Amino acid sequence: MLASPELCLGAAAELPPADVGACSSAVQRVNPLEEPGWDDKLKSYSSASFFHSTAWARVLQDSYGYSPVYFTLDESGRLACLLAIMEVKSWLTGRRGISLPFTDDCEPVGLDAVAFGRVFQEAVAYAKARGWKYLECRGGKSLLTGALVSTGYYGHHLRLTTSDELLYSGFKSSVRRAIRKATKMGVMVEFAQNLEAVRTFYALQCQTRRKHGLPPQPFRFFENIHSQILSKDLGVLAVARYQHTPVAAAIFFHWGSKAIFKYGASDESYQHLRGNNLVMWEAIKWHARNRFELLHFGRTSLSNHGLQRFKLGWGAEESMIEYVRYDLCRDSFVTAKDEASGWQNRVFHRLPGFASRLVGAMLYEHVA
Repeated sequence: MLASPELCLGAAAELPPADVGACSSAVQRVNPLEEPGWDDKLKSYSSASFFHSTAWARVLQDSYGYSPVYFTLDESGRLACLLAIMEVKSWLTGRRGISLPFTDDCEPVGLDAVAFGRVFQEAVAYAKARGWKYLECRGGKSLLTGALVSTGYYGHHLRLTTSDELLYSGFKSSVRRAIRKATKMGVMVEFAQNLEAVRTFYALQCQTRRKHGLPPQPFRFFENIHSQILSKDLGVLAVARYQHTPVAAAIFFHWGSKAIFKYGASDESYQHLRGNNLVMWEAIKWHARNRFELLHFGRTSLSNHGLQRFKLGWGAEESMIEYVRYDLCRDSFVTAKDEASGWQNRVFHRLPGFASRLVGAMLYEHVA
């Protein structure tokens, strides 16, 4: 039985009247791209992440046309809560709000349940007025009493130290063997932030997505990652080469003392060289030496045991990432299916490269 909004919203049981023109006097609706000093305001909050930043908001807006609708609650001049939402308007999949699209984990800023309840009820009122199908939060489930988990994922993070030996000793023996093999075979890793490196990554990404039966993201998405993130020293790209041939690559984002492994790709024909392992090892060392304290590995589908083992092999700590979805038509939290795998993977796997890229360019803005 689905929980009612009165039960799910806990302290924030009654939804206020929907008013598209303005929020209540306490809860404000803002666009971070129009807020001076937005990132500086966030930096004092441990629950804030890179995905709350203006850089990520700009990438999502410029790449897919999404509209930022961020709900904030200030108390005594201090940010008590933030729920970052992008409005997705799609003729194919409908209008909805997501916090945030293409984001693995987006916990609300501020971990007070009462404050979050007030912000959430205001977001629901706005969502109804805007005709959204649902509001999805990729984090914050613990702040909503009785809310159902719509979809769950594994999350992994590694605590960094400047001692290479200590880090290395925490890896599983299979990971250490892979690193030694890649090194012995002469694989080299370089770090870059330029557009040429992004093009190198994208060529590998197209191969990797096809292997997994998924269309690649449009190249403009990675162009925007370059212009808004890499070129502004908010991330770095690692490329592994074997005899000058790119064999593996990964993109990392940065926020304060935290780093995020966001995208990884490789050439399957060079899989025996273990380039992915060397990329990760060199990236771990690079981030540790640059005084980052935590490396997040992103989300992993509960059914993807191979990827789960890969991340655990680095000595990463495992946790659960829980999404919640509030259906506006049913006025209830609902469950959803993890659509990472299915019949569509077999179809995309068979598409030629140019067709797969075309599908990706057309599809991703509707998927979110």
